[in-house]
Amino acid sequence: MDIHIDELLQATIDEGGSDLHIRAYMPPKLRVHGELLPIAEEELTEEDSYQLCREMVEKLGDPRALEEVEKSGGADFALAHPDGTRFRVSIFKERKRYGAVLRQIPSTLLTLEQIGIPAVVKELLFKPRGLILVTGPTGSGKSTTLASMIDVINRERNVHIITIEDPIEFYHTSKNSLVTQREIGDDVPSFAEAIRRALRQDPDVILVGEMRDLETIAAAITAAETGHLVFGTLHTTGSAETIDRIVDAFPMNQQSQIRTQLAAGLQAVISQILLPKLDANGEVHGRVASFEIMTRTDAICSRIRDNKTNMIKSDLQTGAKYGMITLDAHLSGLYKQGLISYEDLITKSQDPESVVQKLKEEGYGA
Repeated sequence: MDIHIDELLQATIDEGGSDLHIRAYMPPKLRVHGELLPIAEEELTEEDSYQLCREMVEKLGDPRALEEVEKSGGADFALAHPDGTRFRVSIFKERKRYGAVLRQIPSTLLTLEQIGIPAVVKELLFKPRGLILVTGPTGSGKSTTLASMIDVINRERNVHIITIEDPIEFYHTSKNSLVTQREIGDDVPSFAEAIRRALRQDPDVILVGEMRDLETIAAAITAAETGHLVFGTLHTTGSAETIDRIVDAFPMNQQSQIRTQLAAGLQAVISQILLPKLDANGEVHGRVASFEIMTRTDAICSRIRDNKTNMIKSDLQTGAKYGMITLDAHLSGLYKQGLISYEDLITKSQDPESVVQKLKEEGYGA
């Protein structure tokens, strides 16, 4: 197939695709509003997929990436289309063939209101210290939410913000705050090392792009304990699961101590998922985020400290005055507004039977 990477990137931009998939023996595909759609009839050959990967690293990205793919089976980096639109790239080998997934990074930051995140979250951004986690599956918009949070702090606070990312996705220009952005690989070898070094660089706010291992998690918790506001991400859904995942990352003999540290330092867990958004005619038009919000209260701290995370759900259900909301309650609200389908409400809710029963009691049907 006679096709070039800049043409595929342009098609991704023009069609509003969130992701571009390049794979041998299938046509290039775009993810649009959550659905994978082919953007050509002809399949790529093994040579096509290799040449597209080679072209993207030599013309637009990191020339070292192909060497890394050969050495370790994959490489991640960011690249820019000639019009300035940026993409996060993952090149990999599967069955000895080259493939790639490119995620389009929005060129403009959304406000928290545009994202639809509950108002209590903005209050969290003015905390002097503590740990705020944004969680959810891959592709749920965590990076967009975090970038918008950092932008609020950058505009409305006078602090030093350090972001640690792999790769850097959103570029922040220093406004009222001073922003330092460090990329794993180019600026510092690892997340854990970057956090340790950050503590010697007079930070007020630290963003950890991904808390992917025990060393990074421990360093982030320590940074939050020592008087910094720390933001981090995990690939978990739900507050209780997030806390359990952090604790379980540590050896048994350290878990009690970690629960105590989390109880003392955790300010909030914000879990999110993305769903197809319906317009006034019931047609899919874009995507909408749904959230679960857990904020710090004495009861939540006790649940964490006493290893009773299974009881957190009831605290979320009764914690509206603290800004808390369950995922199911938020999903139900989106459904009542006509923003998501009944099918998505049921398939994405954590307790579908209770959701259906409550909707019936309130006079809502399928």
